[in-house]
Amino acid sequence: MVSKAKQAIALPAVMDLDSLDGIRDGLIDAIDEGPVLVDASAVERVSTNALIMLISAGETARKNQFDFAIERPSATMLTAIERLGLGARFSGMMRG
Repeated sequence: MVSKAKQAIALPAVMDLDSLDGIRDGLIDAIDEGPVLVDASAVERVSTNALIMLISAGETARKNQFDFAIERPSATMLTAIERLGLGARFSGMMRG
């Protein structure tokens, strides 16, 4: 079996309704290719919808038997996840 290279996605500083379509399209393309590594270090503002989209992307990757990891989440992103009570949903995805 050939191991597929991880697809890297860098999240923008602002993850709001205006940016979701572009992020979603990038995630779909990456998940279709194989394992995905999401760099969340630049996130300064994040909407609830964006977090739900990341959860969905992670579940889709797992259904396709691909690894999905969120690397270096910013303090802003971590705070939003905790305030919304989504810590358990993200715990298996977070790296560093």
